[in-house]
Amino acid sequence: MSTEKEEGYVKHKLLVLSGKGGVGKTTVSVNLAAALALQGYRVGLMDVDIHGPNVAKMLGLEEKVHIASEDGKIIPHTLFQSLKVISLGSFVPKGKPIIWRGPLKNKTIEQFVDDVEWGDLDVLVVDTPPGTGDEHLGIMQALGSIDGAILVTTPQTVSKDDAKRAGEFVKVMESRILGIVENMSYFVCPTCKTVHYLFGKDGGQILADELETVVLTKIPQDPMMIVSGDAGKPVPFFFRETAMEKHFYELSEMILALLGEGSREG
Repeated sequence: MSTEKEEGYVKHKLLVLSGKGGVGKTTVSVNLAAALALQGYRVGLMDVDIHGPNVAKMLGLEEKVHIASEDGKIIPHTLFQSLKVISLGSFVPKGKPIIWRGPLKNKTIEQFVDDVEWGDLDVLVVDTPPGTGDEHLGIMQALGSIDGAILVTTPQTVSKDDAKRAGEFVKVMESRILGIVENMSYFVCPTCKTVHYLFGKDGGQILADELETVVLTKIPQDPMMIVSGDAGKPVPFFFRETAMEKHFYELSEMILALLGEGSREG
C-alpha cells in the first residue's frame, strides 16, 4: 500500500482511536467510511481491532468469506461500489476468541496492509482497538505515515482521560490529531424533547482544549444506532434523511475539509 502514484495508491490514511472500549469507536469508523463513500470517494475500511473485530458485524459481513485473487491477494468485501472492507470478523467463526500474542497480531496487520487487493483509494479509515498497544504501533509502522487521527470519547471523565492517553500517543508518533468525536453526548426525550446529559457534559470540549484540537461533532444517544449496528446497516446507507445521517454526513465533510478535499456528491 503506497502513497506514491502507482497501483494501490492511497491518498489519505486516517486512524480512529479511543482510550477505552464501548465508547462507539467502531460505530464512528463504519458510519464515517459509509458517509465518505456516498460522497463519491473510494474508501477502504480496515479493522485492526484483532480481539473485537466488530466492523464485519456492523456492515452485515459476518457470514461473507474473503476470497483470494489469482495472484494470491485477499479480495476485500465491496459495498455500494466504492467502500472496500477487511475485518478479521470475516475470517474467524462468530464468537470464537482470538488468543494471539503480539507477533501474530502484527503479522495480520501487515497482511491487511500489503496482501489485500485494495486498488486505488482516496481515503483509508482504520478502526483500531482501545488503548495504545501492539496493534497501534503495528499499523503506524505498516502504513509508514498517516494524515491524522480521530479520537472518540464520551463526555464521561474516565472516557475523556483515557482518550487523552490515545491523543498523547498520536503526538508521540509525530502525527496529527484531526479532532474529537464526542459520542453519546446527550439524549433527547422523544416525548417531551428535553435534553438529558446522561454521561456528563462537555467532556469532549475539555479533551479538545487539553490536546489543543477541536470537537468535530457531538453525536447523541439514539436507539437508531443500536438498530443500525446490530442489523449491519450503516446509517448513511440505510437511514437516509434522518438526524443521525446528518451527523455523520457533517462529520465526513469536516474531515474532508481538514484533508483539503471537497464533497464530490450530495
